Amino acid sequence: MPRVIFIEHNGTRHEVDATNGVSLMRAAVDHNVPGIDADCGGACACATCHVYVDGDWLAKTGARTEMEESMLSFAAATQENSRLSCQIDMNDALDGIVLRLPEGQH
Repeated sequence: MPRVIFIEHNGTRHEVDATNGVSLMRAAVDHNVPGIDADCGGACACATCHVYVDGDWLAKTGARTEMEESMLSFAAATQENSRLSCQIDMNDALDGIVLRLPEGQH
């Protein structure tokens, strides 16, 4: 099963299994990763699943949608590699992906 590595701002690492086709947000919530609140349940309506995608993985996650761009405008401390984890579905190409959590999410 593919793995996702979430790293909290303080460096705490969480490695979780993710089923192909399931969002990275859902994988975090199912494994109680702190900092991924997912208030909207994955509907791209809240930005509480904001993550920074490590550079080597960014191209593999696809482009942000217009809706995702809009929601990220409400998130604190966005960067070029900011994504909403509800908008990235797991697939074999993402096995081992590293996502870092912003400082304000814990």
